[in-house]
Amino acid sequence: MYAIVATGGKQYKVAKGDIVSVEKLDAQPGDTVELDVLMLNDGKTTIVDPDALKTKKVAAEVLEQYKGEKVLVFKLKKRKRYHRTNGHRQNLTKLLINELPVSNDAAKSASTEADE
Repeated sequence: MYAIVATGGKQYKVAKGDIVSVEKLDAQPGDTVELDVLMLNDGKTTIVDPDALKTKKVAAEVLEQYKGEKVLVFKLKKRKRYHRTNGHRQNLTKLLINELPVSNDAAKSASTEADE
């Protein structure tokens, strides 16, 4: 079972127990955040209908806030004696995916399997 979630203008494929680095969220380590679901797959069915997924959220725990690797930006105009070097380190948040929303079909099949 996995879901596609959106945060920070990007989309991530997540499953329960995954650790994902996303753009910085306004939350402290130990907090729980909810991410919007764009697609949900339970192994048998795939839900992509936005109306059906409006109420579904993925629960994730914030593990840490940190800065990513340094990226060098180098500008050069050849034969003009122009060059500039700049560096950038993006602020990131590490998330642990705790819970995925269960679709109605998956909940029904799980309850019938448990009964047998």
